[in-house]
Amino acid sequence: MTDYLPCEELHPQTPATASVIWLHGLGADGRDFVPVIPMLRLPREPAIRFVFPHAPSIPVTANNGYVMPAWFDILAFDEERKFNPAQLLASAAQVHKLIDREIERGIPSDRIMLAGFSQGGAVNFQAALTYDKPLAGLLALSTYFPSHEAIDVHPANAGLPILLCHGSNDQILSVRMAMNSRRYLEQLGFTPDFRTYFMAHEVCGEQLEDISRFIQNHF
Repeated sequence: MTDYLPCEELHPQTPATASVIWLHGLGADGRDFVPVIPMLRLPREPAIRFVFPHAPSIPVTANNGYVMPAWFDILAFDEERKFNPAQLLASAAQVHKLIDREIERGIPSDRIMLAGFSQGGAVNFQAALTYDKPLAGLLALSTYFPSHEAIDVHPANAGLPILLCHGSNDQILSVRMAMNSRRYLEQLGFTPDFRTYFMAHEVCGEQLEDISRFIQNHF
C-alpha cells in the first residue's frame, strides 16, 4: 500500500476533470491556501480538485533546530539558501506519488497542475520538471529554484508552461532569487511567464487574477 502525504482537499460540485496539487511554504500547512481558492473566481467547468499536502514536521537548522512543517531542511538563510538536497528530492518524490494518485482517480496527467508557494515552490520545480508524463503547468509563487544545477529535466515536461510570480518587496526571498529562477529555467530551454507585484512574501489581488487566468488557459 502506498503511503501518501496527508492532504486537505477541495472537491468540485461535479466529478473532477482536472487537479491542482498545491504545496505550502515553510512553517505553514496544507490549510494555508485553502481560503485562496474562492478568490480565484474560477468557473464551474472545468471541475478542478485542489489537493493541499501537509509537509512533515522536521528540525530546521537555520531556525536553531526548531521543529516545524518543512519540505526540506534549510542549513543557512543566505542568498540562495543552503539546503538538504536529499530531503528536497524525497519531497518531490512524494509529490510524484500524489500525481500518480490523481491519475489513478481518473485525471489525465496533462490535466494535472502543480502549484507551490515559497519552499513548496522549490520542491515543485523539481517535481514538475522531472515527472515522466506531461503535466498541465507549474505555478511558482514567491519561490526559488535550488535544484537547478543538478536537475535532469524529463522530455515529457520540456515544454511545461510555467508562471513565476514574486513580490518586488519580498524580504524573505528577494526578487533577485526569482530573476535567477527565470534565468535558470531559460538555460534549461523553458520560457516562463515572469510577473512581479508590489507586495511582500504573500499573495495579492492582481496576482490571483493572473493565477486564475493561467489555470483556465492551461486546462
